[in-house]
Amino acid sequence: MEEESAQPPKLSLEERIGELFEFYRIPITFGIIGLLFLGLAIFLTFKNESQKSGVTFLEEENKSGPTKIKVDIEGAVIRPGVYELSSDQRIQDLLVLGGGLSSSADRAYVAQNLNLAAKLTDGGKVYIPQVGEVRSGIVDGANILAKVNINTASISELDTLPGIGPVTAQKIISNRPYQLPEDLKNKKVVNLATFEKIKDLITY
Repeated sequence: MEEESAQPPKLSLEERIGELFEFYRIPITFGIIGLLFLGLAIFLTFKNESQKSGVTFLEEENKSGPTKIKVDIEGAVIRPGVYELSSDQRIQDLLVLGGGLSSSADRAYVAQNLNLAAKLTDGGKVYIPQVGEVRSGIVDGANILAKVNINTASISELDTLPGIGPVTAQKIISNRPYQLPEDLKNKKVVNLATFEKIKDLITY
């Protein structure tokens, strides 16, 4: 009787995988390295794009720069009127455009109440009183370049508004915040007559 032919022993799954890996070791190694380089390239690409976007945003923001505004200067100045300036300019720049103070200007009042370093606000107004002029109404607003912000102004700033004294100024501060100038009426902080006097001189 013929002897049965010898058969190679069966390999386990782990052994088969080991043999395959050993056989394809070089291609697999290069494949893994290639994937690593591909991942690194993708990461660097996204990083550079992100940095470029940030730089572009900053450049666009810087290009916008100051905006143009219009401010009115009246009273004892040589050339009263409405002037166009940049939003980063100051009261002093507005006075220069207006030709400076006239000979009749109340210089003592201006020195005490007008902040030449204050920034300009679009739609604002500066009134320079003459010597001996009664300080009422808009003249009280000579140191208010633009409008008094009822949400941020101090007692002394609010006190410059016509019809507003220290007591009412404190009342305005105590009832903050305001969503609209009309809230001064709605919250009964000032009466209707006073509000009509100051409505064009305030903001929120």
